[in-house]
Amino acid sequence: MALFQSFALVLTITALFGFVNERWIKLPVPIGVTLVALVTSLGLLLFRDTALTHWAQAFLDSLNFGTLVLQGLLSYLLFAGSLHVNLEDLSQQGWPILVLATVGVVISTAVVGLLAYLGARLLGYPLPLSWAFVFGALISPTDPIAVLGILRRLKVRRDVETLIVGESLFNDGVGVVVFLAALNVALAAGGGHGESSGALMLFVREALGGLALGFVLGVVTYLLLRAVDQYSVEVLLTLALVSGGYALADATHMSGPLAMVVAGLFIGNRGRMLAMSDTTREHLDTFWELIDEMLNAILFVLIGLEILVLAKGYPWPMALLTIPLVLAARLVSAGAAITTLRARRHFPAWTVRTMVWGGLRGGISVALALSLPPGQVRDLIVSMTYAVVVFSILVQGLTVSRVARRIPSESSS
Repeated sequence: MALFQSFALVLTITALFGFVNERWIKLPVPIGVTLVALVTSLGLLLFRDTALTHWAQAFLDSLNFGTLVLQGLLSYLLFAGSLHVNLEDLSQQGWPILVLATVGVVISTAVVGLLAYLGARLLGYPLPLSWAFVFGALISPTDPIAVLGILRRLKVRRDVETLIVGESLFNDGVGVVVFLAALNVALAAGGGHGESSGALMLFVREALGGLALGFVLGVVTYLLLRAVDQYSVEVLLTLALVSGGYALADATHMSGPLAMVVAGLFIGNRGRMLAMSDTTREHLDTFWELIDEMLNAILFVLIGLEILVLAKGYPWPMALLTIPLVLAARLVSAGAAITTLRARRHFPAWTVRTMVWGGLRGGISVALALSLPPGQVRDLIVSMTYAVVVFSILVQGLTVSRVARRIPSESSS
């Protein structure tokens, strides 16, 4: 199917599922469209030998979900999300976010990897330890797209919301870098083309390079925005920043996600205050909010439909066991970080539990899993990842408000 026809079909399906959710289900868009898409997929699987089901599976295979997310949707969604994050609020939570997004990801990767390896051995599934750590790396970061899409609709205490959102923006980029390093080690251990000795250098180049590139791109775009006062040109400049900047990061082997987060924070704060008129700010916000909502809906529809491709030979016991294992690892990593930091700063009650239950996973984890080399191990990791992501969106996303309500208000703490 031609590129335009594929895009038109995905957009039409997303619009229809969005309508169904808004008209009858009335759930937050990420949850509602995922649920509709998942029910539709399961309905098609009941008639797996029909021409329609075979055509749908072939169509989804041709989309290449991993490439579509990592090389397409991700850059725009990360920039749009960070564009509206207040840098002052973020700086007040700077140390906790830094610890959670770095040390927390590494701890979670290790815990998930070890538990997944032991669980796979117990159930008789082939999952080498090095590949278990690859799974730990891709599932440990919370997904900023899922978090921003759901959490902001809840009335969560502002400092806790900033902590969760800030962590998700940065641990996503760090997580991708840890994933690449772990994958390099796993490939080397299996006789592939990876080099275990280069994992640390890969991490440093990707992470620090991505942060530096994002800052440079933000500064250059800021200077260009200051030089003109025409909202259509300024919106186009931000669009070029995201498209060209992510392509440049990919070409220079730096972290595109981290670059987009830093650039979005710079433009959304300093650029918004000093380089834009009121008219430009209004049009820029409207444009990127629309892009965010549209691409968000498309992403979650595709997550729901992807079960059509993954349903063949699904390892249900291991997939279901993975859900509590990932939650336990999140409790260990977030709990250790917050408990350590309590000696220097105050965190309200229920912060850790809210972070555990509000640490949603989404399309990025699925995309990373689908990017693995074909094979039996890859199929197992994809299935485990999908189970965690669907549970995260539908169960945690629907119930996180009940946990968040337990946090004392700022006036009472």
